Amino acid sequence: MSTHEHDDYAFDVAPGLPEALPAGERVLWQGGADWRVLARQAYRIRWVAAYLGAFLLWQAVTALADGAGLLGALRACSIPLLLSVTGLALLAALAWASARGSVYTITSRRVVLRHGIALPMTVNLPFSQIDAAAATTASDGSGQIALTLTGTQRLGYLLMWPYVRPLQYTRTQPSLRGLADVRPVAAVLAQALAQAANQPAHQPAVVSESVSPAPVRGTVPGLAGQETAAA
Repeated sequence: MSTHEHDDYAFDVAPGLPEALPAGERVLWQGGADWRVLARQAYRIRWVAAYLGAFLLWQAVTALADGAGLLGALRACSIPLLLSVTGLALLAALAWASARGSVYTITSRRVVLRHGIALPMTVNLPFSQIDAAAATTASDGSGQIALTLTGTQRLGYLLMWPYVRPLQYTRTQPSLRGLADVRPVAAVLAQALAQAANQPAHQPAVVSESVSPAPVRGTVPGLAGQETAAA
């Protein structure tokens, strides 16, 4: 079975699965992205909010320096504040819609990513075509799991976004992003990959990485060397 992706114009046989699983294959875990985590991870809403806050502060300081007074500074910030709040609300809405359309499924033989807002798409990733899996965990337990595919597999970065590892353009790494609690999911995937390695197929390796130069080390059952870092 090869990696493929297609548009889902028909109803799924089961949530996140466009077709029935073959005999002997079973669902081990299923879930989706949390919109709050996705907003932080993929849409960088905190960074955007910080930038807009700095801009508003600059507007107020500039108005005060020009002698506008407190009331004048408030007037100078009123429209930028309204636009900033509107922009952040739209960004949060986009993250919510994207997370609402996401369904992650780990079976005994594959990882299935269903995503998309207007046109849902399903990406089927058999274990035999997964070369490695890297879990990234924040201090609050949220995180993501990036999958490195074998050399013969190629997926479009823009087509998969935001469910990809950031900045990996040449070799797109599909990712289970926006997980509110990544540790149990990593444990399930690690166990499934270990069991699949006993079959006559390419043996994938499970590695880990941090999102901070100075991570606080933790433990994830089934995923050796897992690291946690501040969100």
